[in-house]
Amino acid sequence: MISALKKPIFISQLKSQKMKELLFVAGIFLIISCQQKPKLDPNINPFLQEWTTAYEIPPFASIKNEHYMPAFKKGMEENLAEVDLIVNNDEDPTFANTIEALERTGKLLGKVQRVFSNLSSSNTNSQLQELQRDLSPMLSAHYDKIALNEGLFKRVQSIWNKRESSDLTKEQEKLLNDKHKQFVRSGALLNDSEKKQITKINSKISQLSTEFGQNLLAETNGFELILNKSDLDGLSNDVVSAAFEAASQKMDKAESKKDKEKYENKYVFTPHRSSMYPFLTESKRRDLREKLYKSYIMRGDNNNETDNKNITAEIAKLRAEKAKIMGYKTHAHFVLEENMLKTPEEVYDLLIQLWKPAVKRAKAEVVDMQAVADSEGQDFKIAAWDWWQYSEKVRKEKYDLDESAIKPYMSLDNVIQGVFNTTNKLWGLSFREIFDIDLYHPDARVWEVVDKDGSHLAIFVGDYFTRSNKRGGAWMSSFKGQSNLDGKDRPIVVNVCNFPAPVGDNPSLLSFENVVTLFHEFGHAMHGILTDVTYPSMAGTSGPRDFIELPSQLLEHWASEPEVLKSFAKHYQTGETIPDELIEKILKASKFNQGFINTEYLAASLLDMDWHTISFEDPLKDSNTFEKKSMEKIGLIDEIAPRYRSTYFAHIFSGGYSSGYYSYVHAAVLDSDGFEAFKEVGDVFDSELSTKLRKTIYERGATEEAMDLYINFRGRKPIIAPLLKVRGLDGSSD
Repeated sequence: MISALKKPIFISQLKSQKMKELLFVAGIFLIISCQQKPKLDPNINPFLQEWTTAYEIPPFASIKNEHYMPAFKKGMEENLAEVDLIVNNDEDPTFANTIEALERTGKLLGKVQRVFSNLSSSNTNSQLQELQRDLSPMLSAHYDKIALNEGLFKRVQSIWNKRESSDLTKEQEKLLNDKHKQFVRSGALLNDSEKKQITKINSKISQLSTEFGQNLLAETNGFELILNKSDLDGLSNDVVSAAFEAASQKMDKAESKKDKEKYENKYVFTPHRSSMYPFLTESKRRDLREKLYKSYIMRGDNNNETDNKNITAEIAKLRAEKAKIMGYKTHAHFVLEENMLKTPEEVYDLLIQLWKPAVKRAKAEVVDMQAVADSEGQDFKIAAWDWWQYSEKVRKEKYDLDESAIKPYMSLDNVIQGVFNTTNKLWGLSFREIFDIDLYHPDARVWEVVDKDGSHLAIFVGDYFTRSNKRGGAWMSSFKGQSNLDGKDRPIVVNVCNFPAPVGDNPSLLSFENVVTLFHEFGHAMHGILTDVTYPSMAGTSGPRDFIELPSQLLEHWASEPEVLKSFAKHYQTGETIPDELIEKILKASKFNQGFINTEYLAASLLDMDWHTISFEDPLKDSNTFEKKSMEKIGLIDEIAPRYRSTYFAHIFSGGYSSGYYSYVHAAVLDSDGFEAFKEVGDVFDSELSTKLRKTIYERGATEEAMDLYINFRGRKPIIAPLLKVRGLDGSSD
């Protein structure tokens, strides 16, 4: 007990190295532990208390907007104090007192940051957005203080220099190399003037990225296609009902009589994909299809206060400037050094290999659609806003497959149970829904994940429906990470999607594309749930961008397996299992529209690479001109836009995927080749192979080099042939 000490004892006076390290670690924990309370006190900021909630789920009901900034400031203050304790330790640097000590720092900051970043993406409001703008440069500057701390880097460098003679495990060696590289890549070897420049650039990029994301949300929510009943020609009952429900909700929220009247007995469609795609597919009003489609592709490009053209160009230039200071030719060269593909040339080579057959196929698809339009007596040339409708007509003609015939079998609850069943058969996992825990939104649901031995594995949160205060797309994140460093900490993982909400008494019905998205994001969740590593910074999805999509995309393959489909695809009204005939049609049509799918994706990937292979000296004045030249260079056809135009390309301008959007197709090479292993043994649930997959990929995080992890599973490096076959780009289906 501290009160029993007659005089202070300094760590340097102790003779036992082990005791020194233990006391040193205790000193770090003391800073945080002094803040803890046995239970939540309503008069104290909840972030500054120990969470006594079940499984340490954040006490969302107690967290108010005004709690964030003080908690962030306290977290940053404590984080710097913890770092100072490491730097000022007068003992020789060791792995334990420096590298492991760093892994233990920033607990409070991480705690508040996880909650804030999740809610500002999935349940934001004007106050959170203002906080984002204020916090973005503050956090950037904070992390630069640590990354550019000379005393801290000196200790890391000292340990790294002695790495050959150190008695470290393989995991520790990887962590040491990662930490050292992280400091070097943050600018630790730069002079003082260069460090100041880097800090300034990082702060500005962070600020602009936040502004980009908020502008995009405003642009997406800022357009409404408000229709009368006479405008609904061609739309199915469920699409009409969803549009009427959307208008009714807006009418209920409207404050003025005038606004209420605007939505009364009307139907609303928006640029959210869950609203737009059904309209583009079914509506016979070509003029309205064009209007809604253009509202989507013009987001951030409307010359207004939420325009993103200048922001994209400025971010790209700042990244190029930073790369130059760091000694790299371009930002892409800097980023790719850490990925499986190491150079822009390797990335371009992969993308172009796929681009040529993809755009060839897309041109053939246009011919097929034009033939249908001509047969109908239409006098127009197929345009981008016609693609969904006429590709669906071609699909019906070629494969006798109608999306509306699939949806009744794909209720959200059934699909969730389907992905749970899949992971149960693969790894013995079970899921128990919990109903007595308050979450951040009524739409969100929570399950305990139990391992095959009955032990607690993780908490999983699912947040599935589109809403106006949620950004677009789908993603996985976490409210708590995994670590075995000081006891066994299991994670709290969340999937966020934008699926259509239930209408009336009917459940949420998904398209097959939605089903694949759910399996994809759950694959990311599995990466976070199954992770079992010692050090928190190496857990789950912490590996290279072009590897961490592998666990997610790999799980997608099970979604179209007949035995998996039959386990969950039950008609929401009759309970009938999806017929074999319909499954056969889905499988036969799996290569359909691959020209469009691959071309729009590859166009965006190439646009990303073009943005980030500019040098600092390159003139860059107009974002649209840059994009136009980029697309003309590769021969993108007029009927297809890049999946993400620059002004709403959140992945690369506010989402951490700069020079990395290609990762999805690189991971597709891996996942197609990896799933082929199951096909080769003739059992997609082969127990030996699924156990090996868990042990070598899903559990290992970033504890080994990504290629080594893949080889540990597959026994060799990946090959591209299975991907070309899966996508019908090998010529076999021409």
